[in-house]
Amino acid sequence: VQLQASGGGLVQAGGSLRLSCAASGRTVRDYVFSWFRQAPGKERDFVAGIARQGGSTRYADSVKGRFTISRDNLKNTVLLQMNGLKPEDTAVYYCAAGRPALSAYDQTDIYYYWGQGTLVTVSS
Repeated sequence: VQLQASGGGLVQAGGSLRLSCAASGRTVRDYVFSWFRQAPGKERDFVAGIARQGGSTRYADSVKGRFTISRDNLKNTVLLQMNGLKPEDTAVYYCAAGRPALSAYDQTDIYYYWGQGTLVTVSS
C-alpha cells in the first residue's frame, strides 16, 4: 500500500484545514488508518484513527471535539478535518495504515505503511 498525504499549509489560529491521505495498492478497506503528527524535536504522536469499515474512531485527547477522521473506501481516501486549530497543532502530519486493535491505534511500531508527511503550521 502506498500512501500520499496532502492538504497541509499555513493557517491562523482558529482556522481549519483538511488533510487527505490517498491510498493505492492492496485493498485499503482491509486496513485501519490513522493520523500521527511530529513537531520539531518531539516524538511522533497519535492524532486520530479509524476502523476498517469506519464504524469506530479514536482521538487523542488534545484534538477531541476539534478534529474528525473519516474514510471513503470506494475512493481509497482518508480525511482529517481539523477545526479550531491552535499553534500547538503545528507539526508534520503523517497517515499510516495497519491492523491494530482499537486499543493500540496509538502505537507507531505496529503500522505497516506510512505516507511522506504534510506540514501544518498554525500561526498565533
